[in-house]
Amino acid sequence: MSLPQDIAPINPELMDSLFRTHDHPWIPMPDDPDRGFVKVLWTGSESGRWAALFRWLKGYVAPQHKHLTPSHTFILSGKLGVRDGTLESGDYIYEPNGMLHGATTALEDTEYLFICDGPVLFYNERGFTGYFGWEELRRLQQAHTAAQEARTA
Repeated sequence: MSLPQDIAPINPELMDSLFRTHDHPWIPMPDDPDRGFVKVLWTGSESGRWAALFRWLKGYVAPQHKHLTPSHTFILSGKLGVRDGTLESGDYIYEPNGMLHGATTALEDTEYLFICDGPVLFYNERGFTGYFGWEELRRLQQAHTAAQEARTA
């Protein structure tokens, strides 16, 4: 069947991005490298979007924060204490731009998929304490790779 117009991609390098998670290491989170880990699935420099798998061991606490863009979370295993509720394995949550959080706590060892349209801003009673987005994820990846290479050299 012929189509009424050519829909072939103009960019010949355009293709699906396959990420085999078992081939990539868990990267320790800087705020608690013993209990928080991330696998960077994708970062989009053109849009600011990013996708990551997080593994938080029981007791890990993410500080209070504000979403500067919408995000999607799907709990693969475990339980997270979020605001006044609990997210459990199989739960999905959409968080709109501007969502404020108190601390989020891993109530048990938890893995979840997180897709965010941009950065997250961390704060405390004195002001902003951190910023987390696609650039920070890439920096984490680069630092982790460099440390691994230095250990094997």
